[in-house]
Order: sequence, then C-alpha cells, then structure tokens
Amino acid sequence: MNKTLKASLATIAILGSNALVLDAQAASKEKCYGVVEAGQNDCATKTSSCAGTSTVDGQEDAFVALPVGLCDKLVGGSLTSSSM
Repeated sequence: MNKTLKASLATIAILGSNALVLDAQAASKEKCYGVVEAGQNDCATKTSSCAGTSTVDGQEDAFVALPVGLCDKLVGGSLTSSSM
C-alpha cells in the first residue's frame, strides 16, 4: 500500500510540473492571423466552427499560435484579425 501511495504522489507531482510547463509555453505564444494554410488553423474563425476548417491559404480571420515576435516577421502576418 505504501508503494502505491508513493507512486501516486510521484505521478501527481509529474503531472503538476507538466501543467506548469504547458502554461509557460502558452504564455510565450501569440495568435498570428493571415498566414495559415487552408485547413491548418488553430481555432474557430468567423466563417468556420472549429480548428482545421479554414478554407483558403492566408484566410484573414484564421490564426495559428506562434512564438511571441515571430508573426510580425512573416509576410502577411497580423496580430489582429482584419475580419473583426
């Protein structure tokens, strides 16, 4: 029983540290509009209901999460949707 408890606590500690890493990664990302290939968007758009449903390359209301600062360097990249 003691081994099971120790294993459970270790698992909880590992999962907790992974959650912190994921939060840190999310904080270092920004939405980049206008650069996504058709069907590769990260989330719903004004004209589609879920991720992966953009219909054309460079769709202005479709975004992909990129590391902070990268979007401004991409041709056609914008931090705001022009369809808003």
